Amino acid sequence: MKTSLDARLGALATVRSAGDGKLPADLASEIDTLLGRATQRRKRSPEHTVIGLFGATGSGKSSLLNALVGADVAVTHVRRPTTSQPLAVTWDAEGAVDLLDWLDVRDRVVRETPLDARARQLVLLDLPDFDSVELGNREIAERLAAQVDAIVWVVDPQKYADQVLHAQFIEPHSRHGAVTLVVLNQADLLPADQVQSVLVSLQALLERDGLGRSRVHAVSARTGDGIPELRTAIGDLAAAKAALEARLSADVATVADRIPVAGASRAPSSKTIGALTEQLGTAAGVDVVANAVAGSYRKRAGQATGWPLVSWLLRLRADPLTRLGLGPARRTGNPELHRTSLPSPNAAASARASLAVRGFADDAARELSEPWKAGIRSAADRTIAELPGELDLAISRTKLPAGRSWWWPIFSVLQWVAILGALAGVGWLLAAAFFPTFGLPRPEIPMVEGWAVPTLLVLAGVLLGVLLGLVSAVLAAATAASRRRRSRKALLAEIGDVTARVVVAPVTSELDLARDFDAARAVATAAK
Repeated sequence: MKTSLDARLGALATVRSAGDGKLPADLASEIDTLLGRATQRRKRSPEHTVIGLFGATGSGKSSLLNALVGADVAVTHVRRPTTSQPLAVTWDAEGAVDLLDWLDVRDRVVRETPLDARARQLVLLDLPDFDSVELGNREIAERLAAQVDAIVWVVDPQKYADQVLHAQFIEPHSRHGAVTLVVLNQADLLPADQVQSVLVSLQALLERDGLGRSRVHAVSARTGDGIPELRTAIGDLAAAKAALEARLSADVATVADRIPVAGASRAPSSKTIGALTEQLGTAAGVDVVANAVAGSYRKRAGQATGWPLVSWLLRLRADPLTRLGLGPARRTGNPELHRTSLPSPNAAASARASLAVRGFADDAARELSEPWKAGIRSAADRTIAELPGELDLAISRTKLPAGRSWWWPIFSVLQWVAILGALAGVGWLLAAAFFPTFGLPRPEIPMVEGWAVPTLLVLAGVLLGVLLGLVSAVLAAATAASRRRRSRKALLAEIGDVTARVVVAPVTSELDLARDFDAARAVATAAK
């Protein structure tokens, strides 16, 4: 399936944007120039075909132009350089004005009779020598070689094998065979029996340059030999009205061939992301907070369900969650504006987090080319500075299981019942011992199986309090362990959100860019 020029130009634009900062500077500049040139050329007289005559000094471009047009429209000189400014010959003066202004060609000749009946919208350019001793002339030739729709390389029997011509001009345009003609001018200077051998030699050089499919025309501007056939070939290019698109397509292919692949791009696996989250959670103090949740629960459970005569002592000990800035006051504020009181990560924790992020980035980029690896490393490095604050906020906004348990009030009531029973027994015994001293009747002390009831009340109260304390301690320890696990899971979930947003998303974005880059590159290099 053929890919349209619009699609390939769009793909090249995607390559440029996706590869920003990763493409070699000269290649990026070349893509920008090509995209700009394509846009400008396609909106300026796309129905016209611009064909340029290029050649070395003495190749006879101006004489060839005169022969093609049938009039001395170009001034020819014996002294070098022969042509210092480009000359345009048009057969549609008004329609080509904007195009020639864009080409910056000021010298213009308007003709009435076209060199081919099909070529009324042809613009034929005679250009300065590409090997001119004048740098300005060479720059003009190089600029217009990139702007014209079709190229006619004009060579002569003496310089047709010139290394500069082939290496610096013809070979870089090897993809432009569809819009290239090669002319061996001054063929009349060769003995008749040598013309064919020179054409064969030239054709071999063109094949080496990548233009093996281009037809070579042997002509003589002086005698007129081969001129009609060359006019027909130029007419074919103009009549097809496809030179502009073919030229731009070849330009895209030439640039696209130089674009390096980004490499295989695979999204990080959930296992890899999970491992990174665990490492960042450890560095952020998830275990410290989870342990504080458990410690806080045990402390408050002891206060609520312990023996009232001693449980109040637990109030003198600081709550682990409050010490971390995660106590009840935190839960009433805006968690997005709150910071914990967790100690700042030490050097080891910071190094662990940095290594985890960089390791994750390196693993994600392992199959990419070096510029893309560097891009992902840079993206990862930028996130490292953001992580401490983001991780602290994640811990702060985590909804920790720090509430009361349903069984606390029951145990609290039972503890007070036990202590009141014990106190009642003590009071009964004291009354029995001291009331007679004050002349008061001694309270009766009933017996049960040889045990005084007040004594049983004291023993029962103490034993029940101890039993309730032991049972509540076991329940508190089990619940605290459960809450530690739930807290850790909730904290890691929040840390996972930070990991996904702050670390994974930038890396994934770079991977997506690499994937888009290679997909666009494939479209840009597709043959039209």
